[in-house]
Amino acid sequence: MRPVSILKNLLVFIVGLWMMFTISSCGNTRSLVYMQGSFDTAQLSQVNAVEPIIRKGDILSIIVYSDNPEATKIYNQSLITTSSGSAGSGSSGGSASGLSGASPSAPGYQVDANGNIVFQGMGLIHVEGLTKAELKDTLDARLTPLLHHPYYNIRFLNYKFTMLGEVGHPGIINIPGERINLLEAIALAGDLTFYGRRDNVLVIRESNNKREFARLDLTKPDIMKSPYFYLQQNDLVIVEPNKKKAAENDVVTIRNIGIATSLVTTFAVLYSIFRK
Repeated sequence: MRPVSILKNLLVFIVGLWMMFTISSCGNTRSLVYMQGSFDTAQLSQVNAVEPIIRKGDILSIIVYSDNPEATKIYNQSLITTSSGSAGSGSSGGSASGLSGASPSAPGYQVDANGNIVFQGMGLIHVEGLTKAELKDTLDARLTPLLHHPYYNIRFLNYKFTMLGEVGHPGIINIPGERINLLEAIALAGDLTFYGRRDNVLVIRESNNKREFARLDLTKPDIMKSPYFYLQQNDLVIVEPNKKKAAENDVVTIRNIGIATSLVTTFAVLYSIFRK
């Protein structure tokens, strides 16, 4: 075969390879859109957020108020950090090494392996499985005989979730509030990357000593009706890569093929020149 023919064939091969790669790398932009198509706003207008349930390992901030601040002090943790303390000592509840295991700037009550806390001035209270409203009722039953008009401020100090996979900023994310939906969580993680699958997001949740698994399609408006749309503390969210990611991983191989082809073309041209 003549060198010129070899050169032409190589050029045709290179152009064909480039076109094939370009076409395969172009995806449907609809796969990048959240909650596609029209939907019935009346059906999705109901907010299905569930009040968080207290679980083992949670850290709770509980502040007691009443009409007699002096009498109330005994039931509130101190902000002063001490170097020693034990789970059975109410006076050490505010220390980093005491009841809560929390930092000195955020004292709290850590729910132990049995679902209990050792409450300042009151002792052991079982809190696992309660909502904040139910915990307030429990405290009311004990403190109403002791305080005049007691009321409470209860917060979760360790409300967090974990985001892994094809997102901008994977990792453990702490949130200041106690309610967040999946779309808000994705926004906090820097949104899904170009390679993230929006139709198959995995949520893993631990509840009652069991793991629950749910796969959600972010392209469908019905996602807002899912019980997993609103995340709970310590949920794990995993975003899988799409087919484009696999294709992107082949870029190096295709680049190497291109380099090799260029070298062959160069040798063919040089061969043609020196043959003359």
